[in-house]
Amino acid sequence: VELVESGGGLVQAGDSLRLSCTASGRAANGRTFETWDMAWFRQAPGKERGFVAGIKWKDGSIYYSDSVQGRFIISRDNHKNTVYLQMNSLKLDGTATYYCNSGSSQVIDFHNQGEFDKWRQGTKVTVTS
Repeated sequence: VELVESGGGLVQAGDSLRLSCTASGRAANGRTFETWDMAWFRQAPGKERGFVAGIKWKDGSIYYSDSVQGRFIISRDNHKNTVYLQMNSLKLDGTATYYCNSGSSQVIDFHNQGEFDKWRQGTKVTVTS
């Protein structure tokens, strides 16, 4: 399974940005993108990586961290094997490397990074004042 994040860049506080994560390949258990729970995480400089948003494949349930609730929107397009993160009203604390990932199996707790596959290179977002 390959996941490629893109869309990062330099923006000002209050701006919007949309990240994309495109998947290719098939999981070791034979499952393909449309049956993966997907999530976005971020790691700010000097801080640990943390959960941002997640979406379940089976019923489309969506979850957000408290810090982005109401401003970020996660969505997926199974035809394009892509998950998106629309980030609105970006704040300075949005400066981070953003990673998408797929659940190794059905995700029970999106905050538990142990439930996810290996980490890719991410896409960097810098928010300036």
